[in-house]
Amino acid sequence: QVQFVESGGGSVQPGGSLRLSCTASGIHFTLFGAGWYRQTPGKERELVARVTRDSRTNYTDSVRGRFTISRDQRKNSVYLRMNNLKPEDTAVYYCNSPGRLGPWGQGTQVTVSW
Repeated sequence: QVQFVESGGGSVQPGGSLRLSCTASGIHFTLFGAGWYRQTPGKERELVARVTRDSRTNYTDSVRGRFTISRDQRKNSVYLRMNNLKPEDTAVYYCNSPGRLGPWGQGTQVTVSW
C-alpha cells in the first residue's frame, strides 16, 4: 500500500527557512520521481518542485532560487529546503510521486506571517 508521510512544517516569519521531509512506503522515488505540492483553501493543488528518476530537478517560477528539493535513495525520502519564505508560500505541503500519483498524505502546514 502506497503511503506518504510529511513532516517539518511550522510557523515562521517572512525571510525564514524550513526543511520539509517526506518518507514513502509502497513506492520507490527512484523509479517514479518525487515531488512537493502545495495547496491553499479554494485553490487547486500545485506542483512546486520535483526531482525526476534521473535526478533532474524542476521548480515552479515562484519558488525557483529559494526552494531546493533533494532525495535520499537509501531512506526512500524526499526533502524540501525552503529559504527566504514569503507569506504567499503559506499552504499545506504534500509529497507524492509525479510519475505515479498515489494517495495523498495528511500534508504539513507551513505558515509565513509576522
